[in-house]
Amino acid sequence: MTGVKKSGAAKAQPERVDGRRERSRSSHRRIVEAMMELIVGGDLAPSAARVAEEAGIGLRTVFRHFDDMDSLYAEITATITERVMPIVSAPYADQHWRANIDELVRRRVRVFETTLPFRLAANIKRYQSPFLMGQYSKVVMLERELILRLLPGDVLTDRIGVEALCATLSFQNWRALRHDQGLPAEEAATVVGHMVAALLSTMKGGKA
Repeated sequence: MTGVKKSGAAKAQPERVDGRRERSRSSHRRIVEAMMELIVGGDLAPSAARVAEEAGIGLRTVFRHFDDMDSLYAEITATITERVMPIVSAPYADQHWRANIDELVRRRVRVFETTLPFRLAANIKRYQSPFLMGQYSKVVMLERELILRLLPGDVLTDRIGVEALCATLSFQNWRALRHDQGLPAEEAATVVGHMVAALLSTMKGGKA
């Protein structure tokens, strides 16, 4: 009988451990989802207490999973990156560079619209957050590099035109159109396309 009891206890212990792990994973997931839902809903700087309330858990549980808000922003950044990288990193067709720039515009619109609320939220906090400031610098450099890769050598010599193109295709321009000017996404996309076409027509080496 004693041996049977020990066997049962030994079996129950891993089950309790697995149950705790599952509850922990569930809480972790709920915290991240709550933060993202609050940001999408317009609360661009939710407090830890607000996240806990939205997730339906205690404030202590939030800080058990995330040492500070930066670690929570890091988790959200990873989630958003996973969503948009297939768009960003997809290969371009073997076609004229102008057609690839047109494709880049379409990709930027999709990526910027997907990330808009999260990047607005990050902009609020990045001056107090080394992590968010570092991420901002990395993303700006990547977005610039993705443009430069598509431009032929004679166009790249037009430094002012290239800088104007990078500014036109920047998130800051998209934010101004969508957030400051209040344009719907479709109209903002049309404006960006018009700006890019006008720029390319005046750039050195950019004429068809």
